[in-house]
Amino acid sequence: MKYLALIYGDATRWETFSDEQRRAVYALYTAFADEATAAGVLAGGAELAPARDATTIRVRDDETLVTDGPYAEVKEALGGYFLLDCPSFEEALGWAARIPGAEHGAIEVRPLYAEEGATT
Repeated sequence: MKYLALIYGDATRWETFSDEQRRAVYALYTAFADEATAAGVLAGGAELAPARDATTIRVRDDETLVTDGPYAEVKEALGGYFLLDCPSFEEALGWAARIPGAEHGAIEVRPLYAEEGATT
C-alpha cells in the first residue's frame, strides 16, 4: 500500500542556514532516500519551492479566484514529501519517523486512497 509522508517545517529556520548547514541537511535526506530505496519502500518524493512562491486557486459561484501565496498562513509549511510503498501503516510510520524533518518539524502520513479493484 502507498502512503504519502508530508514534511512540514519552519521555513524561516531554513532561510537562516548557511550553505554548509544546508548541504548537511541535504546529505541527511539523501541518506534517508538511499536507505528507503535500497529497502524497496521509496516510490517517489520531492522538495517543494517555498510557500511564498505558491499560488492558490479557488472557484466560488463559477468564478475563479487566484491569490498569490499559500493556501493558509502557518508557521510550519509543507516543504516536501516522500511516497512510501509499505505493506502496513505501522511500517510506513516507522519509515516516516526516520525522515530528517521529523526531528525539528512534523511528518504527516496519509494512506493513498485506492479504489477497490484499481490496478494503480
